[in-house]
Amino acid sequence: MRAWGARIGLVLAAAALALSACGGGDGQGAKAGAGTLRIYNWSDYIDPALLEDFTKQTGIKVVYDTFDSNEVLETKVLQGDIGYDLVVPSNSNLPRYITAQAITPLDKAKLQGLQNLWPDVVRHMEPFDPGANYAVPYMWGTIGIGYNRDAVAQRLPGVNVDSWDFALNPKNLAKLKDCGVYFLDASEDMYALTLQWLGKDPNSKDLADYQAATDALLVARPFVRKFHSSEYINALANGDICLAVGYSGDVFQAAARAEEAGGKVKVEYVIPKEGSQVWFDVFVMPKGAPNAEAAYAFLNYMLRPEVIAKASNYTQYANANSAATPLVDAEIRGNPNIYPTPEVFQRLFVTTAKDPALLRDVNRQWTRVLTGQ
Repeated sequence: MRAWGARIGLVLAAAALALSACGGGDGQGAKAGAGTLRIYNWSDYIDPALLEDFTKQTGIKVVYDTFDSNEVLETKVLQGDIGYDLVVPSNSNLPRYITAQAITPLDKAKLQGLQNLWPDVVRHMEPFDPGANYAVPYMWGTIGIGYNRDAVAQRLPGVNVDSWDFALNPKNLAKLKDCGVYFLDASEDMYALTLQWLGKDPNSKDLADYQAATDALLVARPFVRKFHSSEYINALANGDICLAVGYSGDVFQAAARAEEAGGKVKVEYVIPKEGSQVWFDVFVMPKGAPNAEAAYAFLNYMLRPEVIAKASNYTQYANANSAATPLVDAEIRGNPNIYPTPEVFQRLFVTTAKDPALLRDVNRQWTRVLTGQ
């Protein structure tokens, strides 16, 4: 969402990973040596061991490239003939892909394990992919506040980190500027959260609301060190920044890395009390995919509960496969910031697609935010 945004280690040499075929395995509908599968996904968003295992089982080599924003992905996909067999957009972008006929309807007869998908996720996906004809859900999560517990407590003693006001109010940000603040470089995500903070509809169709959100973000802009959708992971883990508006799994990855480095930096995550965005990242097949059969083989592989559970354990994100939940590490599935309680889930919202004219205006506004002008 990954992003509606992004997700150290998986930005591979030459931005690609070519895994040699090792033969054997159950094949998942593909023959050994069945060519190459090209995937375009968020960074830090799959366990490399799963790609190796897929190659061992199918003989299909994997080229795995990464991006850091939905905007980068969408620009490529809408241009057509991008040379990838699978890409991973967020739910809010799907309607534009479908309208532009930039992705291919999936042949469900070639997919095994769709019955394992969590009904609540399928229901939330319906407005974006009616009938579930184009996408297979991968991971889902929330957008919230990641922060360095000790650094924040030192600068804002006694202030609860439980509200968007903490992360967006310039009075707070001014006291955190010296230790570093990152915002997502994801216009739709940041506008939805800012609108929520301002008491407006996060899916507003009124340009005036986005202008108000732009004004609020411009006031906060001088205190934001960087807008980026993945660099905050290492920045939080290393103690280089003390606050990031980011994706849930990314922040949990940062916390894990900080712990592995000796635990001097304590990274925490919170879903603000006003509510937040829940997003879903999905596999889709671009029109003209060079190796559609390899793509179906990979989708079937990822639909297996034991496989997708390993993906969740690596990414620290909830997956969309309800049959996999018991196989996910207990500390992950038992964490209400990863698998929210029903009460918290009620305060989560999805963002819906904007019409092209509004989207152009919003993108212009976002350019002002990024440049501070």
